[in-house]
Amino acid sequence: MSHIDLNLIRTFITLYEARSVTLAAERLFVTQPSVSYGLARLRELFDDKLFSRTRDGIQPTFVAQQLYPTLRDCLTRIEGAVQSTRQFDPATTERRFRIALSDLGEMGFLSLILARLNREAPQAEVEVIPLQVDQVGEWLASAKIDAAICRHPVPGTHNRVLMHERYTCLLSASHPRIREHINLQQFLAERHVTVTRTSGHGSIEDVLKSMNVERRINLHVPHFSVLPKILPGTDLLAVLPEQIARLFVHDGGLQMLDLPFQVPEFDVSLHWNPNSESSAALRWFCATIADAIISGQV
Repeated sequence: MSHIDLNLIRTFITLYEARSVTLAAERLFVTQPSVSYGLARLRELFDDKLFSRTRDGIQPTFVAQQLYPTLRDCLTRIEGAVQSTRQFDPATTERRFRIALSDLGEMGFLSLILARLNREAPQAEVEVIPLQVDQVGEWLASAKIDAAICRHPVPGTHNRVLMHERYTCLLSASHPRIREHINLQQFLAERHVTVTRTSGHGSIEDVLKSMNVERRINLHVPHFSVLPKILPGTDLLAVLPEQIARLFVHDGGLQMLDLPFQVPEFDVSLHWNPNSESSAALRWFCATIADAIISGQV
């Protein structure tokens, strides 16, 4: 095998994770022709096509899937070794940090994170990756992301609790049948909108199932952020974390009521890969965003 350029490995890793030549070029701060040239060299190096073009972007071949875990781990170790020999200065760093957030996390935490980073590390970049709770552990292990905020435990990671939360019921302020409180019979009789479980908030169904009852779900949506547009003036109910419900109520047209059954409270935590603690930059990033969120709670 001929001499291998570390930049080629970065190109391969970025293409694999972005599944797009255009997006890979943006992440690498190079032109698309440069990425295409790098891919051509990679194909020659590994004697494989590596990626096939599809309508949805590029898809890795079997060889690429076999190469990715090893090359990602090697790149992470090399970059970590280099970073560990350097002093990290937030005020001058131009590093890109990647964090996985749900749409609730974006609404509740992103402004706090950016305000702190803009003050302490004005040249740093932040890339927000849409949270998929079943992928977080793999993403952290492969260094696709530097940190994630979610409510579910993530095996093999370190974590720090950011806040304690509970679920509440959100509905139109002018709901035709419900006023200042709701009982279980009413809750089950009304129509509901629910958010996909990939957000990590599917425990309501588990609680209802344990009670041998179920609610009437008439609408499934991918994000909580659409609820303020959907609920006002309708008879739909939604269940979501209280902090975000309060934000929606503050904007008008909605009200928040206690649920008519017990649902366990939960912790929202910051998660990171233990190996990242060898990097001064990542130690600073995790500590800074945790402090920003905790100190920003009302």
